[in-house]
Amino acid sequence: MKNQLYKFGISIIVTFAINFSFAQQDEQSSMYMFNPLQFNPAYAGSRGDLNVVGIIRSQWVGMNGAPKSQFVSLNSPLSIRNMSLGMHLCNDQVGARNRTSFYGDYAYTLRFKRGGNLNLGISGGGDQLAVDFQKLVADDPTESDYLTSISQFNFNAGAGLYYYTKRFYAGLSVPRMLQSKLLNQSVILSESYIKRHGFITVGYVQPINSVIDLKTSFLIKAIENAPVTVDLNANLFFYKTFWIGAMYRYNESIGLNMAYQLKEKFMVGYAYDFPINGLNTIKNMGSHEIMLSYSINGKNKSFGSPRYF
Repeated sequence: MKNQLYKFGISIIVTFAINFSFAQQDEQSSMYMFNPLQFNPAYAGSRGDLNVVGIIRSQWVGMNGAPKSQFVSLNSPLSIRNMSLGMHLCNDQVGARNRTSFYGDYAYTLRFKRGGNLNLGISGGGDQLAVDFQKLVADDPTESDYLTSISQFNFNAGAGLYYYTKRFYAGLSVPRMLQSKLLNQSVILSESYIKRHGFITVGYVQPINSVIDLKTSFLIKAIENAPVTVDLNANLFFYKTFWIGAMYRYNESIGLNMAYQLKEKFMVGYAYDFPINGLNTIKNMGSHEIMLSYSINGKNKSFGSPRYF
């Protein structure tokens, strides 16, 4: 059984390597460390409790048609040893285009004698795309005959690996492995409706003293024929209750984020990032993100655990 699981893990790595030499197409989030299930099914169950996370993001506020995204995820270990289940939802609107995604997640945990755990994860679900051309303005009045709404559903599947210890984690995933075109009455409107993305995440927590911990992490996103996106984060944890940090998205934006633990089960967070590329010359108020996390079973023991990334 374990040999088969190891082979499964190797197949994920090979698939990722083939497609890694891959524009942002997947939804973007600055508080990704609180919702890794959105892009890696292997994260399911790694916290050790049932956890629900909700995130709302408004990007480039003040610009017409700017992206607006909502994320919800839920995951928990099962009573069956080493197995976990989860699900994640996302609604993303950009201009006249709206995409709603729903996926179920499954993870199996390999526990090593010398410490550390490796989760092997798979996901399955689909994406519903709707384009409302009535929201667009036609310069040529005769074009209005073609501004009809279209809708398309595509099944998809993902896979990932997630290794974690007490203070370290690393993840590798391809959340949508199947690529598809956008069609309207057999006419191809887009060759790249869904493109295959690759994600790499790494994080580490280093205690500074008895009340402060330093958490550093990065997220790499790659897609074919587009620049690689890199998010770098550094955060300070105070008394295992409050954290504040800074974010840098390579050649795109800078930002701040913070979170506060409310009692034992609730956590609330906020992130703000501002573009440093060409968009900073366009009137906008940056991007805002609000996060709420609720842990049903067990107490959030420490921010020093990678289960809280």
